[in-house]
Amino acid sequence: MTAGTGTTTEARNKELVAEFMEVFSAGDVPKILSYLDESATWWVAGNLEGISGTKNKKEFGEMLAGLSGLTVSGAITLTPLAWTAEGERVAVETESYSELRNGRVYNNLYHFVFEVRDGKIRSIKEFLDTEHTRAVFLAP
Repeated sequence: MTAGTGTTTEARNKELVAEFMEVFSAGDVPKILSYLDESATWWVAGNLEGISGTKNKKEFGEMLAGLSGLTVSGAITLTPLAWTAEGERVAVETESYSELRNGRVYNNLYHFVFEVRDGKIRSIKEFLDTEHTRAVFLAP
C-alpha cells in the first residue's frame, strides 16, 4: 500500500463518519442506520440500564427511536471537535447537545471509535460521561 492510498482511504472513512454524525444530529433513524453494515455493533461504556453494553444494528435503531422521543427536537446533535484516522479506524472527540422533554439539557463529551470497511460503519465504541447521562436521562 502506498502512502497516498492509505491517506485516501482514511480521508474517505473520516468523511463517512462526518456525514454519519450530521445525519445522526438530524434524528432520521432509518437514514442513520443506512450508514451501518448489517453486522454492525454499537458499544456504550458504563452500566447505564438500557444504554450501556453492545447492541446490534436493530437494537441500536430501537434505542435511537426511544431516545428521540425524549428530546424536544427529536435528535441529539453531535459536534465533532477533534479527529484521528488511521486505516479502518476513525476516532472522534465529540460534544453533544439536546434539550429534553423533562426540562433537562443533555450536553456530554465523548470519544467515539468507528471501524469503517467497504464504505460502511462496522462498529462504534462510545466512551462518555456516564454520570451526566444518568443524571439527565435516568434520574427521577
